[in-house]
Amino acid sequence: MTNDVKTIAGDQPDETVATLAVDAVDIDENQHGESYAALVWRRFRKSTMGMIGLTLVILLLVTALFADFFAPMHPTRTDVGFLPPDVIRFKDADGQFSIIPSVFPIGETDALDPITFQPVNGPVWDNPTPVGFFVRGYDYHLLGLIPTNIHFFGSEDGRPIHLLGTDKFGRDILSRGIVGARISMMIALIVVSITTVVGTFIGILSGYKGGRFDRIMQRFVDFVLAFPQLPLYLALTALVPITLPSSAFIAFVIAVMAALGWAQLSREVRAKDTGACPN
Repeated sequence: MTNDVKTIAGDQPDETVATLAVDAVDIDENQHGESYAALVWRRFRKSTMGMIGLTLVILLLVTALFADFFAPMHPTRTDVGFLPPDVIRFKDADGQFSIIPSVFPIGETDALDPITFQPVNGPVWDNPTPVGFFVRGYDYHLLGLIPTNIHFFGSEDGRPIHLLGTDKFGRDILSRGIVGARISMMIALIVVSITTVVGTFIGILSGYKGGRFDRIMQRFVDFVLAFPQLPLYLALTALVPITLPSSAFIAFVIAVMAALGWAQLSREVRAKDTGACPN
């Protein structure tokens, strides 16, 4: 195999010779029984950006799956509204360095505003909240089955911490974002599944049938692709009444995204099926 590569390469540049050598190794290993999935994985793991993206996706999936474990606060617990993020320092109340970080809540300080003479809000340095890992917090069911109250991190004394602040109702933004990732991941998985099945089926059927059916389907695909997706998403979601239940709203979002997302995949599958792009 090496001699064949040298013969083909000839006087080619070093980059070309290296590419030919890699392809030759792939072909040689494939001839020795390496599966297609193994070839894809071996090529994929050579991509630095691909591996970084895969790691981030896995972290997102794990965070969404164990959202209650990673959320430091109950997502519906209310506190003071519009609180800024708490300050984290590796110092105790006396200013001494500490390995365990502490969170300093935001409150009224002794400083006064020079114009309004009102107390200025800021970190309360004399009231630190120690932060720990695998601490006890609100009760939940891990994976919906195992009752527990252990959380990945949180305050050791049970006081609330708001690393990203609170919303207008006083709910912790970080915890709500972590728990809300479940809904985002669920919508993404369902939409991708629907668009893949529908787009692949229509693309294969259109390319297989051909003729008048194919022309009608491709014109319909052109009609769907002509809509600007983002403005249409915003317009359709604005029509949803505020009183609509959350489950119905999520179903509506999934239906809208799936209805507009299958067309492009259908066009690509149809082009692969017929061997040429449609006219």
